[in-house]
This record gives sequence, C-alpha cells and structure tokens, in this order.
Amino acid sequence: MKHFSSILLIFSLIMSLSATGQDKSDVKNGINLIETQTFSNEENAELLKFYEGLRVADVSDGMDMVGLPNTGLVSTDIHADWTDTENMSHIIRGIAVTARYVPTQRPDRPKPGEDFAAWEGHFYSTYSTEAFADAIQPGSVVVLDDVEDRDIGSIGSNNILYWVKLGAVGVVTDASSRDTDEIALQKIPLYLRKKGRGIRPGRNELESVNRPIDLGGVLVMPGDVVVADGDGVVVVPRKVAKQVAEFAHGILVKDKAGRKKLYESLGIPLDDTVE
Repeated sequence: MKHFSSILLIFSLIMSLSATGQDKSDVKNGINLIETQTFSNEENAELLKFYEGLRVADVSDGMDMVGLPNTGLVSTDIHADWTDTENMSHIIRGIAVTARYVPTQRPDRPKPGEDFAAWEGHFYSTYSTEAFADAIQPGSVVVLDDVEDRDIGSIGSNNILYWVKLGAVGVVTDASSRDTDEIALQKIPLYLRKKGRGIRPGRNELESVNRPIDLGGVLVMPGDVVVADGDGVVVVPRKVAKQVAEFAHGILVKDKAGRKKLYESLGIPLDDTVE
C-alpha cells in the first residue's frame, strides 16, 4: 500500500510540473510551484481605500459572502501584543510583504577564540538577514513565517521601527517577538503567537522573501490584504479583495446603524464606532 501511495505521489508531481510547463529535470534543483505577483504603490493604495474603517468581523463575513468561509481566518493563537480601544491604533489594514525564516543547521556560537560580535554580525548579514525590508512600501504589513518552536526574538523594538520608517503599518508573525514592552510604548501594531527573547544568529535563517507562506494555518501570498484587530487576523486573497470589501462595508453600515440606535436608547455617548 505504501509503495502504491508513493507511485501516486510521484505521478501527481509529474502532472503538476506538466501543468505549469516546468521541466521535470529541474526538480532536483528545487522548484517553486505557486506563482506570485508584484503590485505598484498606486495599486496597493487604491485597494486599501476599500478597507478603510473595516473590522476583522466585517471582513470575515465578506469572505463568507464570496464563498470562502474560514479560508483567511488565522489561528487565534496569533493575537494583538497590545490594544488601544480609545484610538484603535492597534488595528492593521495593509498589504502583505511575506518572509519565511527556518531553523538553522549552522553552529549556534562562535568558534573558539572568535569574537562574538564579529560572528553575530556575519550571521545577521549573511544568513538571518532582513532582505524583505527592500520590499516594504507605504501600507505594507510585514508577515513573518518564523520558527515558532524556538525562543527567537526576530522582531524587536529597533528593527520594527525601521520597518515602520520604510512604510509598514504593522507586523504579524506566527512566532515571537522580543522588546514587547517598548513596542507597545511605541504604539506599533504587532500580532504574535508568544513572547520571545533570543537573537536570530545561531537560531534561524531567512529562507525566502515574497513567496507563499503559512501563517497560523492560512496561506498568505505577497499582495494579499491583511486586517487585524482585537478579534485576531484575517487574510484576504488579492483576487477577491475588492468584492470582499464591498460586502464588508455593507455589513459595517448596518452594524453601525443598529448599535447607534441602541446607544441612543441607552443614553450612551456616541463614539467613532457608531458614527
């Protein structure tokens, strides 16, 4: 039975390669079977206009209405590092820039007699880089598929500020971040699985940038729309993003109207969530 299953797997791979026009001889050299696209600043900015004011709940309902229930709902293990219910500054609405870190197989410390700072700097600049920073544009969300089983603080209060300087509106990771107190003080939207402490050298390496990644059980493609708030994170495939936003706005309008009437009947001062 196992032998038969192996034959089926090989046949499926061959058929997949044929469908993509990939030369089967390239398999041994490594191949990518999912194509990705790039989008201009103008295209991204235009798309994000459709998401202004939307909540995760609205977007989730919009995904249902286009026939994609549960498709973009990231595991609730990935949550907001901090929340601000007065100004809602923890909310993310942006375009995914993706990167994937993997566990390293390289030595986790300098050679005997080697200067630690030199070893650390070389590891950062050669293996565990932040090459994805070159892809950050205004409105980007940095989405990291990292090594969740290790204590690694790939994100910190310093580099996250740099990403914001480049245009990022927030960061989402399926692993950890360190310096979380300072990041909360800096009011940079961050969604993570857990707190971390260790530095990247000796722990992980950057495997790819702007390729498909797995974020909490959800496929994220570069260019997808990412929305995150106190309810969690939802990822909207680019191809349905406008349609989802249109449905989501209809849901939001009805919700605001209904809650505004209840506010008024209960004597609750109106706030931005019902205006």
